Amino acid sequence: MSDVRLGGAAECPDSLAHVVDLLKGWVDRLGWIWVEAQVIELRRRAAPTQFLTLRDAGRNISASVTCSRAVLDAAGPLTEGTTVTARLKPRVWADRASLSFECSEIRISGEGRLLAMLEELKRKLQAEGLFDSLRKKRLPYLPRGIGLITGADSAAERDVLTNVWLRWESANILVRHTLVQGPSAAAEVMDALAAFDADERVDVIVIARGGGSLEDLLPFSDEGLVRAVAAARTPVVSAIGHEPDTPILDLVADLRASTPTDAAKRIVPDVAEERAGLEYALERLRGAVTARVAAEQASLDQLRSRPVLANPLAGFEVHFERMAALRDRLRSAAARAVADEQSAVTHTLAQVRAMSPMATLERGYAIVTSGDATSVTSVGDVRPGDAIGIYVADGEITANVKGTVAHHGKG
Repeated sequence: MSDVRLGGAAECPDSLAHVVDLLKGWVDRLGWIWVEAQVIELRRRAAPTQFLTLRDAGRNISASVTCSRAVLDAAGPLTEGTTVTARLKPRVWADRASLSFECSEIRISGEGRLLAMLEELKRKLQAEGLFDSLRKKRLPYLPRGIGLITGADSAAERDVLTNVWLRWESANILVRHTLVQGPSAAAEVMDALAAFDADERVDVIVIARGGGSLEDLLPFSDEGLVRAVAAARTPVVSAIGHEPDTPILDLVADLRASTPTDAAKRIVPDVAEERAGLEYALERLRGAVTARVAAEQASLDQLRSRPVLANPLAGFEVHFERMAALRDRLRSAAARAVADEQSAVTHTLAQVRAMSPMATLERGYAIVTSGDATSVTSVGDVRPGDAIGIYVADGEITANVKGTVAHHGKG
């Protein structure tokens, strides 16, 4: 500011506006410059102008930055904590005498750039449905063969082998060693994956490596490897790094294990746990069967203790006695009814016999009929010479009338 002339005495002060205008004019002559910093605050707004705060990575110095929405969108998935390279120009706002920076371009740098690239690849693959849970294959309960893809003599290999055999000592593990970092690692892993996928002995494939930096784990976010895993017919388990590490392989694999040790626990059952579970199940089964038999035996004993089962004929004996009593009553009633009917018949027969003409005939009387079988009740009913029939008790007499004698009184 050698060309700026300002008053130096209290008796001749300069106005604040003059000083700020001079400062603004000097700053406006500064050009654009690229700086590297970390985004510590990002505020997206609906307005065209966006605001963010950048901080120096080595010192506790921060600055306010404005940019257009287009600049912010072009930077990619920008988040707080991302390290960026930004093209800035300082600006002085005269109305409040504040300094800020205008940004015309932002580029994500360092790990942030890698993360942005990986995030873009994730979105692309997700849009294709490669991470869909519906396409993930279920692991076999007890695989006939396990294909392990890992680095030679690595801790990941030892963890998988040791823990698988501790859980299931007869497990069959086939191992293919590949590079697990560097430019050629993804291609080697893809070759091993193809070989295991074509091997009928292999029921599950494990891709394992220990932890590492973001750059070390980049082969396991390779698009070619990710697509190969998605296309594999054999279920694939991803066991890359430690719990915080999440390469894209984790998202497309049929099962994601947090560590190689976790993968070993997920692909085979624990024989000790299975044996204990089987013994527990058998014990419960025995207890259930014993309890059921005891309950049925108690029910049977209760049924057998009932009088009807102790003496099945006891109920019939009562009915037999009732039937015998009813039979006797029926016989007595029938005999009485027959006797009563016999007496009534005898009495009626006696009455009938008493009123019968035969009885009259048996007492010496006779019945006389004319020739036309008409009863003769008067001497006037016949004439001399008429044939008549005389009925007596034991037969009929045929006679002719010789004459009649009329009696003029009865009795």
